[in-house]
Order: sequence, then structure tokens, then C-alpha cells
Amino acid sequence: MSNLLQKKERSIMNGLFNLDGKVCVVTGGTGILGTLYCRRLAEAGAHVVVSDLMPERCEALAQEISSAVGCRALGLSVDLSVEASVKAWAKRIVEEFGSVDVLINNAAAKSKDFFAPLEKFSLQDWNDVMAVNVTGMFLTVRELGPVMVEKGKGSIINISSIYGVVGPDQRIYEGSWYEEMGGAINTPLIYSTTKGAVIAMTKYLATYWGPKGVRTNTLTPGGVSSGQNSIFSEKYSSRVPLGRMAQAEEMVGALIFLASDASSYVNGQNIIVDGGLTAW
Repeated sequence: MSNLLQKKERSIMNGLFNLDGKVCVVTGGTGILGTLYCRRLAEAGAHVVVSDLMPERCEALAQEISSAVGCRALGLSVDLSVEASVKAWAKRIVEEFGSVDVLINNAAAKSKDFFAPLEKFSLQDWNDVMAVNVTGMFLTVRELGPVMVEKGKGSIINISSIYGVVGPDQRIYEGSWYEEMGGAINTPLIYSTTKGAVIAMTKYLATYWGPKGVRTNTLTPGGVSSGQNSIFSEKYSSRVPLGRMAQAEEMVGALIFLASDASSYVNGQNIIVDGGLTAW
């Protein structure tokens, strides 16, 4: 094969993953994974809307990304648990960019007593998490999905968790500690419930808007190393065929794939990036 032909084929392949000019909206955009997603989408050529609860954090990250990459980045706060906030947020996005190409529903809430045992988990904590993880996602797709339908093309990427697919192994939490989360951790029922709902919502939206050219898929990360203590990391890693936790960067490839034209015929799927944990 000639060098010219090889270069042409590489160019075509690279173009499949190109996000040049696409408007990508990321909820939970200033979190551990959300921050990385926003940066890498911008580096792939996208205009990025960084959305989270705290306006100053959204604006700071957007400015940082814009300065570093040269793309257009907008920091726009939203409270996903409040319908009026989501409606105003969506309206502002459309006013600023005209349309939306990619919506990444990445936000997930942790309530006041998020790690309380099931027997003591309050209804208020349950409702607080449900309001963001499920109802908030409903509101974002209700407001921005029709914008994609009008354009005749778009990609909705809903972020789930392996614990929306399988139940957590409670043994890995014995002696576990996560300082940034306030100490001892576990996976509460509300988390698994809402993340399972995310996968169900994806399948519905894939069949509802698929005929209009809007694809909906789920990205499901396995456990990502982000400050858990060594006891947790070792116990979790022993459950994974690859023998370790994920690094945040290892979620990016699947995200770019689902956001780009490389996945133009992928719809209604759950892409699980878990090192093989769910293959057991």
C-alpha cells in the first residue's frame, strides 16, 4: 500500500472520531470524571458547555479549557432537581449555540446521609438522589432532545455504573475508607436503583428518537481510582479480571466514540468499561 493511500485511510479513520464544531453539553461537568470529559471533548474539537451546581466552578473550568484549547467553552450552572432551573439552562444553551449535538448526562447526586445503611436510609435522602439521577435526566432530555430531533441528528450519552448492572459485593467495603467522601463508604440501594433506571431510560430513548436521527447510549464505568484507601483498592481489584481499578482516562475513549460519527450506527447500547468485572 502506498504511503499516500495509507495517509488517506488514516485521515478517514481520524475523521470518524473528530468532534470539530460539535456542541457538547456535560452535566456534572466539574466532578472527577466530568472535568476530564469536558477537557478531552474540547481537545477533540468540540465546543463544550460545562454544567454543574456551582456557577463559579463551571465558569472557572470553562475559562481554563477555552484558554488551553482555543475552543468555545461556556460554564453554565444548573440545579437538575428544579424544573425551572433546567428549562432556563436549556434555553440559554440554545440561545448561545443554536443547537446541541451531544448531551452527556453525567451528573449524580450524593445526599446528606448517602452512606447510611439501608435500614436507616431516609425517604428524604432517597428523594434527593432520585431528583437528580433520574428526574434530572428526564428533564435534560425533555428540554434538549427535541433540539436534536429538529436538527435530525444527535447523540445522548447517559452515564450509568456497573452497580446499575450487577449488585455490589458488600465484602469490598469492609475496612474501606474514602477521605473526600467523609470516611467509610458503600454503595447504597438508591445509587444502584437510579443507575439501573439510567440504562432503562437509554433503551426507551433509543427507540423513541432513533427514527429521528438521535442516538442514545449508556456509558457504564467500573470502579475508578480516585482517592479510595488501599484496602478498598485491593479488594475491588481482586474482583476484576484485569486485576486493578480503572484510571479516569480509560473512560475517555468510549465517550469520544459515542459522541462521534464513529458510532453512527450504535444506538440503545450499554458500553461497559469495567476491566471485565461483569464478565465473571
